[in-house]
Amino acid sequence: MSNSDSSRLLQNLWDKDHAASLDEPGRLLYRSNLLGGDKRITNYGGGNTSAKVTMPDPLGGGNTQVLWVKGSGGDVGTMKLDGFSTLYQDKLDALKGLYRGVEFEDEMVGYLPHCTFNLNPRAASIDTPLHAYVPRLHVDHMHPDAIIAIAAAEDSQALTQTIFGDDIGWLPWKRPGYELGLWLSDFCAKNPDARGVILGSHGLFTWADTAESCYAVTLEIINQAITWLEKNTQGVPVFGGEVTPALPADQRRQVAEQLMPEIRGLISQEQYKVGHFDDSPAVLDYVCSRNMPALAALGTSCPDHFLRTKIRPLIVDFNGQDMATPAPGQTDTTDDADGAENTTPPAITNTLASLPEALERYRQDYAGYYARCKHDNSPPMRDPNPVVYLVPGVGMITFAKDKATARISAEFYTNAINVMRDSSAVSTYCGLPEQEAFDIEYWLLEEAKLQRMPKPKSLAGRIALVTGGAGGIGSATANRLLEEGACVVLADIDASLLSNTHEQLVSQHGADVVRQVIMDVTDEQQVTDAFNAAAREFGGVDIIISNAGIASSAAVVNTSLALWNKNMDILSTGYFLVSREGFRVLHRQALGGTVVFIASKNALAASPGASAYCTAKAAEVHLARCLALEGASEGIRVNVVNPDAVLQGSKIWSGEWLQQRADAYGKETEDLQAHYRERSLLKRDVLPEDIAEATYFLVSDASAKSTGNIINVDAGNVQAFTR
Repeated sequence: MSNSDSSRLLQNLWDKDHAASLDEPGRLLYRSNLLGGDKRITNYGGGNTSAKVTMPDPLGGGNTQVLWVKGSGGDVGTMKLDGFSTLYQDKLDALKGLYRGVEFEDEMVGYLPHCTFNLNPRAASIDTPLHAYVPRLHVDHMHPDAIIAIAAAEDSQALTQTIFGDDIGWLPWKRPGYELGLWLSDFCAKNPDARGVILGSHGLFTWADTAESCYAVTLEIINQAITWLEKNTQGVPVFGGEVTPALPADQRRQVAEQLMPEIRGLISQEQYKVGHFDDSPAVLDYVCSRNMPALAALGTSCPDHFLRTKIRPLIVDFNGQDMATPAPGQTDTTDDADGAENTTPPAITNTLASLPEALERYRQDYAGYYARCKHDNSPPMRDPNPVVYLVPGVGMITFAKDKATARISAEFYTNAINVMRDSSAVSTYCGLPEQEAFDIEYWLLEEAKLQRMPKPKSLAGRIALVTGGAGGIGSATANRLLEEGACVVLADIDASLLSNTHEQLVSQHGADVVRQVIMDVTDEQQVTDAFNAAAREFGGVDIIISNAGIASSAAVVNTSLALWNKNMDILSTGYFLVSREGFRVLHRQALGGTVVFIASKNALAASPGASAYCTAKAAEVHLARCLALEGASEGIRVNVVNPDAVLQGSKIWSGEWLQQRADAYGKETEDLQAHYRERSLLKRDVLPEDIAEATYFLVSDASAKSTGNIINVDAGNVQAFTR
């Protein structure tokens, strides 16, 4: 903390009137949400809170003391009351008589369900004894950056005494579990006036006898650490000072857009990964600094950090000084529509060339770490690829099984950066010893938790770009892909409708998995920018849905050249531009991919007074066939869905097209839906969700052996039969 700033201090947000309206479990939840809502106090999913509450006993009658404590896998910032485990305190106390020693402490987890109060199904966490055996009614366990900076220092115990005196104690590193619970109990017995304890390399425990006072103590102790660190880091160069200047923001984004699909392709052979890019000031201070390589090699300290980030990151070999002008012979070339060469700066080209070897070296190092530290009963080695990638002058990239995990991993490593900054400024930063880190990462109890995770959804880890994403078919398709676990970039030319669709999908699926970009499919640069956004936000693309549309109706003698060209520009050239840029990304990833064109029944069956539209749609279908031939050798599948008469939610039916088609068939506009239904063989309406379902089938592994195909979703039209 090189600059004094009182805004760094935590503010007490306790609302006495609101708290007074709650019962004791309600106040515990209120306190938990307040603490977990500030990432300076604890990470997502990190830390836990508890309260010992006197409640009526449903079995024995009378009252009994019940431990309410955050259950396994919860997040204190967002949890609800059902996120707490509830256990009989007297039964937890009785477990001490069953404890056979530290070699057997893991077996104590199996006893916790026997202590359950009122048949609560929420599983108790490994930290339950740490709360049960502190003889105070309210306990907080948090992972504040400022505290972990002290806990991870070489002279952690001395710093704790200097900053807090006897108010806050200190215990050496010990893996969370039953033994540590007994350590805390013993500390409290010997230090009855202490209000908390710092756990070496881990975090902070604080306690009090009311929810409000416990919250206040937690904030007070963290603020005390923040204030002391701020005072004692004044004038100390951050991470030893800058050695690599940060690139301008646009160049940082350019580097990320180029690197992320390449990294993703190299690490997603066994499981699709999704990326996240962070070039926040704290990250830039770190990746641009003199001490970054040495600190990164030490790994993180707090168990919550490295469980999300692996024991250490990969430093990407990147030299930003070569960003300006490509040197002769050092250009990455692809031909654009005019045959001109697109050039990539040598800084990026050289880095891309070095990535395969760097990743292989990291995997070998990780395998060595596993071999050195494994036990006879250790779970098999997990994915050896890095999670965190540090790019000097650019920022940090993280990859994980989904976007939320990638983002949270970045947040955890940012917290680790904050810890390393302050700890190394006042002392010597110490990462957790390798064997201790391994024993946490490959803990059998942690493995059991992983095995209980639900099976991934069918499109987990996949990234889709949907053109015309704001309309009826586009939004229904995006929704269907999101339901199956994909991340989606919505691309549309209609800014207002796009914003509304984005907001709706975010409300259904969360902000992590949906992005929006303004894109005119006839504008090469906007198409390129959209795919760059997909790379920067998610890491690349796997699924391309070309759905942008227009409709026009006119007899050929009344069809102007401008109208003809407009149809061709959007429905033919636009599909070409999106496909070309998409294929470039898919080639770079080398993971295969799927492309679906949303064409039309009119691609196969002529309609009166719509020659421009029908011809352009026919061109779409033939383009898809050509692309299916080109993509097959690389596992890129290209298929077509042909809708017909999808009036509901469709933009093209909201303009003149509705009246024009009604006129062409001699119908009133309100009768057109019934006309289309009755002319179909199945006599059924075709809805956007029907097109979305066919599209999902074609991008899913259920159609893994299909390419160059057409699925008609038109309720049956003889003229459009493909054979």
